[in-house]
Amino acid sequence: MSAPTKKVENPTPIKLLILGDSLSAAYGLTQEEGWVSLLQNMLQQAPQTQHITIVNGAISGETTDGGVSRLPRLLEMHSPTHVLIELGGNDGLQGHSIKKLKDNLAKLVTLTKTAGAQALLQQMQIPTNYGRRYNTMFINAFAQTADIFAIPLIPFFLEDIALQPELMQNDGIHPTANAQPIIAEFMYEKMVIPYLLSGHE
Repeated sequence: MSAPTKKVENPTPIKLLILGDSLSAAYGLTQEEGWVSLLQNMLQQAPQTQHITIVNGAISGETTDGGVSRLPRLLEMHSPTHVLIELGGNDGLQGHSIKKLKDNLAKLVTLTKTAGAQALLQQMQIPTNYGRRYNTMFINAFAQTADIFAIPLIPFFLEDIALQPELMQNDGIHPTANAQPIIAEFMYEKMVIPYLLSGHE
């Protein structure tokens, strides 16, 4: 017999804004098939997470430049308690400078904190054909930003999925519909439980 789940009476509502790119915008799929919608459905079906809502602010092709431009308006419109910054992949694919990437990530975190929300940073990765040096600097930019601002760094959700061709679309960059429930479960385990349900600050 399992131990009873501790029930929180009238938990404070949590609104998570996802500032992302095509990986969160259900590229090549319907919105309902995407991991963000699937995760929202999961949260609404469980009593202990029904106080969490998700606003999907992801746009395919978005860079950190675009995120810096759009975030103030999104913060004003939605007043989120938490913001997941899932950007940077397109910066890397376009070969943007790492300094610019880090500057923009810092701006995104600062905008989020100034609005009174908790920032969460998604680790991003790019294909290895961009060269070892650039690739290493790119990956490290996210960990360094998370360290500087003392915010959570969520592991890259495609790290294992990208190694399974049947779970990737033909472009080798975007996950298939079959991969989306796996990502939703991953984000529940790596983001929702430790950082949204624990009251982590």
